[in-house]
Amino acid sequence: MTQAERRQYLIRYLLNESVQYKDLVVPTTSDEQKMLLRSLFNIRMPKDAPEEFLRIQDEYLQEENKQKGITDYHELTPMQKGIYLWQGDISTLKVGAIVNAANSQMLGCFYPNHKCIDNCIHTFAGIKLRKACEELMIKQGHEEETGQAKITGAYNLPADYVIHTVGPIVQGRLTKKHEDLLASCYTSCLKLAEENKIQSIAFCCISTGVFMFPNKRAAQIAVETVTNYKKQTGSKIEVIFNVFKEEDLQIYKELLR
Repeated sequence: MTQAERRQYLIRYLLNESVQYKDLVVPTTSDEQKMLLRSLFNIRMPKDAPEEFLRIQDEYLQEENKQKGITDYHELTPMQKGIYLWQGDISTLKVGAIVNAANSQMLGCFYPNHKCIDNCIHTFAGIKLRKACEELMIKQGHEEETGQAKITGAYNLPADYVIHTVGPIVQGRLTKKHEDLLASCYTSCLKLAEENKIQSIAFCCISTGVFMFPNKRAAQIAVETVTNYKKQTGSKIEVIFNVFKEEDLQIYKELLR
């Protein structure tokens, strides 16, 4: 199958699966089809799918990820020993684990085509990631607490694992509790990575953006927590600070110099 044929198969399957959208007309352009497919992935509740669907989905997403361009963190130049800074789409980074800024339900972003990192990671990993997260939440029996972390496979992403953490939401004045909880996110992810023998981890800018944690203070906490953890534990884990916005790139450059 060509990439276009795979995309059309996946769209038809997901539309037929839905009572609400099964009669939706499929657009003719590839860009519109990609947006529709992403939307259908985003709104789909966690559940199993036939092996044929999963096979074609995996072939499609792996090719899409390849076309976006995969960056191996080994090709990066460290800012400090064992600490890197990289600007780009974290879902294209080949590394031991990438960190996902999740919400307390831990099921990914259900908003169609939303630009948040949670949406991006779940979209390009494929539907098995949401199912795996649901199984973790059912086993736990309650929503994820802020500052904690869970680990899953990365499925169709170039990383080996995804570590999901729930950062604090800042509504109004920034407090010490917010800061402590954000530091806990970084510590929880580092500990979980090492428990799973992961040698490299890429952190997104946890709690910034829609969670409204001030960017500069969030970066300070990130760098301080990682640096202190490595010093106190003697950890050799390699850490990549991943940024998307130019503002965050400049903040981290200053901190890591």
